[in-house]
Amino acid sequence: MDKASNLPMALWKANLDLQARLGRLMQEGGQQWLELGTRAVGDSAAQFQADARKLLQAGDWQALASLPFETFWRQAETGLGEGKAAAEAALQAQERFVAGLADALQEWQRQLARAWTEAGIDAGLASATAGSWEALMAGLEQAAAAMQPGGGKGGARRRSG
Repeated sequence: MDKASNLPMALWKANLDLQARLGRLMQEGGQQWLELGTRAVGDSAAQFQADARKLLQAGDWQALASLPFETFWRQAETGLGEGKAAAEAALQAQERFVAGLADALQEWQRQLARAWTEAGIDAGLASATAGSWEALMAGLEQAAAAMQPGGGKGGARRRSG
C-alpha cells in the first residue's frame, strides 16, 4: 500500500474528531445556558415563595393578592444589576464557545494538513484554504470582542495555527 491509501482513513478520523469536539462544545454550552436560566428563574421563584409564605402566615390577604404585582416591580428595580451580571455571564459563555470552536477548527485543519503531508500531497494545494480559515477565525474573534463591554478593547486574544 502506498501513503495515499491511508488518506481517506486520516480524513475520516479528523472529521470524526471535529464532530466529537463540536458535540462536546454544544453540550457544554447548552449546560451553561441552562444553568444561567435556572439560576435566574430559581432566584425569582425563591423570593416570591418567601414573600408569599410571610404574608400567608400574617394572614394579610390584601397584601397577598397584590404580591405578584409588587414582586414584579421589586424585581424590575433590583433586576438591573442582576441583568447586567447575567448578560456578562452570557457573554463569557459565548466567548468560551467561540474560543472552543476556533480551537476545534484549528486542530481539524492541522490534522488535515498532516494527513495530506503524510499522503504526499503537495501542501500548496491546501495553502489556499489556510487563508480562508484565518479569515474565519479573525472574524469570530472580532465578533466575540465586539460583544464585550466597551467594544472589546483589549478583548480577543490572537491564536496561532
